[in-house]
Amino acid sequence: MAHRHSLDCALGIGLGADWLGYDVDRLITIYLAYAEDALTQHYEVLQVPTGSSIYTVLKDAGWLARFTDLGAWCETVRMLDTPDNKHWRVGIYAQKQPLSYIVQPFDRIEVYRSLEADPMKQRKAKTPPKKPHVRKPRIKKSKR
Repeated sequence: MAHRHSLDCALGIGLGADWLGYDVDRLITIYLAYAEDALTQHYEVLQVPTGSSIYTVLKDAGWLARFTDLGAWCETVRMLDTPDNKHWRVGIYAQKQPLSYIVQPFDRIEVYRSLEADPMKQRKAKTPPKKPHVRKPRIKKSKR
């Protein structure tokens, strides 16, 4: 189960991760990041048991319930071992990974949102339209 990292836990003050029944030496720190849109970003630092998969971390952190579209997507691709590059929504440090990937200490799990527009179409829309080519009339030189 993933637990929110707090200053008290980091400093060893008060209740640490050991009160939850976990061996503190077996917990690792990982990060969750998701830019839901241009203005809304989510970032969490978590302590998770060693051997946790991306799917387990997302589920235990409550992100699959909190972001229902992510939860639905995870359920459809959960058993895939190879990420589909076009529509894959999670990775570690910009490298797409299967949900079964075992997180390492200080990994940052990134949740990618789907593109709203095709990047190639956006580039073409930004370039100004070309002016039609007009041929200049040839001036004939007279022979003298």
